[in-house]
Amino acid sequence: MKLIADGGSTKTNWCLVNDEGKKSYFNTEGYNPYFVSSDYIVKSLTDNLPTDLDKDKLTEVNYYGAGCSTDEKRNIVKDGMSRVFTQAKINIGHDLLAAARALLGRKEGFAAILGTGTNSCIYDGYDVAHNIDSGAYILGDEGSGCYIGKKLLVDYLRGYMPESVRKVFWETYHLTPDDVNDRVYSQPLANRFCAGFSKFVYDNSNVHLEYMRNLVKSSFEDFFRNLVTHYPNYKNYTFNCIGSVGYNFRNVLEEVVLENGMQMGNIIRSPIDNLVKFHLENE
Repeated sequence: MKLIADGGSTKTNWCLVNDEGKKSYFNTEGYNPYFVSSDYIVKSLTDNLPTDLDKDKLTEVNYYGAGCSTDEKRNIVKDGMSRVFTQAKINIGHDLLAAARALLGRKEGFAAILGTGTNSCIYDGYDVAHNIDSGAYILGDEGSGCYIGKKLLVDYLRGYMPESVRKVFWETYHLTPDDVNDRVYSQPLANRFCAGFSKFVYDNSNVHLEYMRNLVKSSFEDFFRNLVTHYPNYKNYTFNCIGSVGYNFRNVLEEVVLENGMQMGNIIRSPIDNLVKFHLENE
């Protein structure tokens, strides 16, 4: 039996493939090694894996995760998973490679992630050939759920948010400015906290259309200006994207894509089905 997983900073999608090829899906939280330790991963998996999963029968775990871009960070995740899946070979890869493989298979092209965080690359059909660092949630991550959430929170703290939106925000969260600052600067997993407000933007897009649309569009414009347009010959590629933010706001995203001289390619919410297909076809 094999496990294949796509892990973001917030959530991990897992697929168990048994020896007969039957697939079973489940979710756990995300395990970005910039924010969690090996011990944290062990406890989380121990508490949240399906109770009927026979870990001793697993022969292989292929985990692609946010933050798994260096050997040091990959080893944090590998150590945690090796202590849980003790009989399996553990393979740790970057979530950007998972996105590229799910979106493009063995074809070369441009691939991006727009979820809790942001990432992008040129893919050569086998591996990531060129990547511009997103800067993560403090320095960058333009276009991500965290980035959209930060823009919303800044408007709330500074009083720039329209009063009608501010009223709904308060009724939804009951957060004072001090509460916001405490969660961002004193509590763990600030990226998840900020990204959670992209749901508020999505849920209220029809009611407060102009404000929410401008918030999202400006975030995507920053993503293109600071990242996408710096890839050589980027206009020669279609724009392919994975992630809930890109998927949920795809109408606004398509507008920004076209304004920047690219054509739309594939936009999917989660790579797990395509990723499993890739592994089964390329064993």
